Amino acid sequence: MTGPVPPTAAGGPAARGAPAAPAATPSRAPAGAAATAVPRVAIVGANGHGRWHRRSVAGLHAAGRLRLVALVDVRPIEDEPAAPVPPGVSVHTDHREMLAATRPDVVIVCTPPHTHLPIALDVLAAGADLLLEKPPVLSTAEHRTLAGALAATGRACQVGFQALGSMALAQLSAALGQGRLGTVTGIGTVACWQRPDGYYARSPWAGRRSLHGRPVLDGALANPLAHAVMQCLAVAQTVTGGPVRPARIELERYRVRPIEVDDTATLRVVTPGGPPIVAAVTLAGEDFVAGEVIVTGTAGRAVLEYPTDRLLLPGDPQPREVPGRRGLLENLLAHRADPAGTPLIAPLSRTAPFTAVLEQVQRAPEPTLLGGDLVTATGSGPERVVTVPGINAALRRAAEQGALLSELAVPWAVPPVRIPLAALDD
Repeated sequence: MTGPVPPTAAGGPAARGAPAAPAATPSRAPAGAAATAVPRVAIVGANGHGRWHRRSVAGLHAAGRLRLVALVDVRPIEDEPAAPVPPGVSVHTDHREMLAATRPDVVIVCTPPHTHLPIALDVLAAGADLLLEKPPVLSTAEHRTLAGALAATGRACQVGFQALGSMALAQLSAALGQGRLGTVTGIGTVACWQRPDGYYARSPWAGRRSLHGRPVLDGALANPLAHAVMQCLAVAQTVTGGPVRPARIELERYRVRPIEVDDTATLRVVTPGGPPIVAAVTLAGEDFVAGEVIVTGTAGRAVLEYPTDRLLLPGDPQPREVPGRRGLLENLLAHRADPAGTPLIAPLSRTAPFTAVLEQVQRAPEPTLLGGDLVTATGSGPERVVTVPGINAALRRAAEQGALLSELAVPWAVPPVRIPLAALDD
């Protein structure tokens, strides 16, 4: 993600680099109809993580499955050797100016989370479909606003939880449906990453709880390890056979730097009629644990390493890689061509439980600062890394046992915040 894209009036600042293309006749199909022409695609937030989207788009552009027409960023467009900007692509600093000039059919929005809603509403009003980076929005009120705009315009919104397209997740879901784990008693996830000091200097909103009066929430649970939480919610939906409706959140948040958000946390989501979900994550890990979803049942246990699509099912001697992911952009294009026959992998509605959890993380008290003998620092300058000795083992125990750190007698752990949640709307 990159810096926010400020709204300006039509005819605002000129694009950096290539001149803006003239207004074109849109190739989009009417809402609900089959799309026959090659879709015109734009990327808002083309630097930072937007370069990943540029690489994804490049192959589809070369294959003639879409046409990249515009890039938007408040900074000059960074070079991306794996995805050079094709001839004729216009470059802009303002998304509204781009929408008016190029009239895309699909817009990928990869900007800071607190800018998602206003940009998404502008995109929908312009008649385009959305691929919206995670987290899509930061509150249930914003979720309802965006859902209302989707209903009013008839457009589609895919949310950037790409791990939901994993064939490994599909195989895990099939095993659960076949009863191979028996009755599921718990769902947990553990992930131990490292982020240096420079990570929190990457942008004005990095490590912030709010910016200019708007929620940002750049914490471990909400941003880099959001996929871990969402994968657990997806598994819970498979187990219960219906939408997950969080009834209570239990949360412990910690930080190893003077930031405003968590870099270490344990979170428990309690749902009526479903197994509890525990997320145990850190950006101050000793050793790298990519991210595992651990599903415990009366007949066995399954482990899905969601970033690598490695899966261990009951009876397997060791984890195995399950190849294949359905790309979110390809799926969105297929949905545009056949809305009834090709459902979205990650529609906005599927992310409602995640947003409900995220909203409570935003409202929770400031994370507890860990310092002194509780942490170890190595390196210097932007590359300095701070770790918590023993954190990997503690978080793995939490995920496997469905416990919070305070329930495992971790000496520096604090009592959790417990927050009841109202039922989500359908």
